[in-house]
Amino acid sequence: MKTIGYIIQKEFKQIFRNKGMLPIIFILPILQLVILSNAATYEVKNIKFAYIDYDHTSTSRALVEKFNASSYFNVLTDFPSQEIASAALLRGEVDVVLEIPNNFERNLLKEKTADLSITINAIDGAAAGVENGYVNQILQTFNKDVKTNIIDTSKKPVQSVAIESIPSFWYNTTLDYKTFMVPGILVLLVTMITLFLSGMNIVREKEIGTLEQINVTPIRKSQFIIGKLFPFWVIGMGLLTIGLILAKAIFNIPMEGSIALLYAYTSIYILVILGMGLLISNFTDTQQQAMFIAWFFIVIFILMSGLFTPIESMPKWAQLITEFNPIKYFVEIVRMVMLKGAGFTDILPQLWKTMLYAAIMNGLAVWSYRKTI
Repeated sequence: MKTIGYIIQKEFKQIFRNKGMLPIIFILPILQLVILSNAATYEVKNIKFAYIDYDHTSTSRALVEKFNASSYFNVLTDFPSQEIASAALLRGEVDVVLEIPNNFERNLLKEKTADLSITINAIDGAAAGVENGYVNQILQTFNKDVKTNIIDTSKKPVQSVAIESIPSFWYNTTLDYKTFMVPGILVLLVTMITLFLSGMNIVREKEIGTLEQINVTPIRKSQFIIGKLFPFWVIGMGLLTIGLILAKAIFNIPMEGSIALLYAYTSIYILVILGMGLLISNFTDTQQQAMFIAWFFIVIFILMSGLFTPIESMPKWAQLITEFNPIKYFVEIVRMVMLKGAGFTDILPQLWKTMLYAAIMNGLAVWSYRKTI
């Protein structure tokens, strides 16, 4: 018992003697709790809504206004055709598209019934089900209003008016949650392994003393960094390959887009993560410190990436922070390419941001590395 007590006492002394560990142990978890408790939510709000109005009547405009008045929907625009709306769905610019057919008002007046077409981005099956429920609630309310306000040709109140919506779930017709989650888990697999390995690699050299031996050699700093990080880049690409094989073999996840495009983007994304790992290692002295700091950032990045909860449902300040989250772009690209069949032009906005992120992170990492002890 004395030996155990001595070991415990020694460990506590080492922890509190190391001033760099105290902020990691106490401050970082508090920041995670404060940030993520406000940002991570399973409520579906701020649904990006668009519509196609072929009727252009007061009744169709009143229906659109119902959605505009809802706190759940953010009515963005109207599209002139289904083709343009489909392209916007593909790019992720809208989540729900309402199509109001010709003679919508006339059918309500004469036939006492009318159909609407609802197209929902159903990659996230759970969110799509909630969105469809919101749509049906609004249509039920509108049905009551129509029944009260619309009068037939005999000037008598309409006794029975029915507006039926025909939902169409795109990209995940069965609303299978695995179709939504497996690409996201693939992102986690590639990100976490490459970040932790690269972050702790150079720190390990510091701990065992070999880094000093390398620094006194005539090898240039850029050569040393490339030589250290390239193996982890290869590992990351290998993890992507393994993940894609398992996704298809076990879960039968569709691959609608180009695998080559996915590999090309991933090769740039891994440079971002490797630069981040190198930057962490430059400012830490032990593998334990590197692990804690890497874990702190990875938890925030993952939970604020749209992987588990919709970014649109987060507060505005949290949505602004996600613009600096590289994992957000990787999640979007993987789902767009695998499930939507997105092409090169569709992913250009995320691609440019990721390339800029890679240049900045690796530039800072190389600049902060010193060939001195």
